[in-house]
Amino acid sequence: MNYEPVIALRRQRFEDLEIMMGLPDFFDDAKRATTLVREHRTLQKLLNDWDTYQKTIGELQENREMANSTDEELAAMAAEEIPLLEKRLAKLEEAVQFAILPPDPLEGRDALIEIRAGTGGDEASLFAADLLRMYTRFAETRGWKVEPMESSPSEVGGFKEVVVKISGEDVFRVLKYESGVHRVQRVPATEAQGRIHTSTATVAVLPEAEDVDVELKDGDVRIEVCRSSGAGGQGVNTTDSAVQVLHIPTGLIVRCQDGRSQIKNKEKALSILRARLLEKKQQEEAAKYSAHRRNLIGSGGREEKIRTYNYPQNRVTDHRIEETMYNLTGFMEGKIEDFTNLLLTSDLHERLAEAGMN
Repeated sequence: MNYEPVIALRRQRFEDLEIMMGLPDFFDDAKRATTLVREHRTLQKLLNDWDTYQKTIGELQENREMANSTDEELAAMAAEEIPLLEKRLAKLEEAVQFAILPPDPLEGRDALIEIRAGTGGDEASLFAADLLRMYTRFAETRGWKVEPMESSPSEVGGFKEVVVKISGEDVFRVLKYESGVHRVQRVPATEAQGRIHTSTATVAVLPEAEDVDVELKDGDVRIEVCRSSGAGGQGVNTTDSAVQVLHIPTGLIVRCQDGRSQIKNKEKALSILRARLLEKKQQEEAAKYSAHRRNLIGSGGREEKIRTYNYPQNRVTDHRIEETMYNLTGFMEGKIEDFTNLLLTSDLHERLAEAGMN
């Protein structure tokens, strides 16, 4: 495939961004500036990879010619380098292909992660808490910010449901493959006979929605203020700070009570509502081309079983890419990047296939 016309357009865009970023008022609009800086960084990597790709093509051609030299020593050295250059060239071409794929406009967004206890009672709620800790640790290693949005604790110290917002570089791009049913197999602390129980928790990773994504009309939203509920003795329970938002057209209800500020709870509830409405909109659009949906990494639906965590064998298995790792202890401490990288690569390969680029 001839990439040069696409690269030429990207190079022109890169030069235009360089000019814009040099203007004195560039950072007056912080949100726009952040978006353009991210685009500039992405284009810079693409152009660097492209230049190295072109250079490697030249080096490979030279080595192939030298491999036919009458100088046996020189020919042997050149022939030895050819496989290494071919391998490097293949990786560079793949990087270039990935970079010129049409970007998902949501990939650079922050994300809301909803974790809900599934089957398994108390053990499921404890597993939900373990998953929250896992994602929090992973976020910390990447320098991301984790902000509690809403939670419903269980009586045993877990969560019936918990929502957090994670902010940082490429959050949704990295974490979007975590949506689905997570299954755990382990011996609960309350199990006297040492029997292994199976429990589940569902994870939904939602891109943070903006006003342009979802329009919330005044007549479509009903906001109610009520007294917070929860364990006694918490300061949050002494004020009428809880906020419940009803989206009348869809019947979606969001309730936030974690903060002591009614205003903050209202902001969080509306943020969660927008994210859920955007998810609903995406699901409806996906259904229009269901016959062509990518199935290697799954649909990302809440109902799809994606991963099993087996504690007795220290094993974690991702069923979409059929990969198993025997480091569950480290995985639960947030070392999940091996799986996130494999899932991202698998998705990109499918997108390449759909675009006829592999």
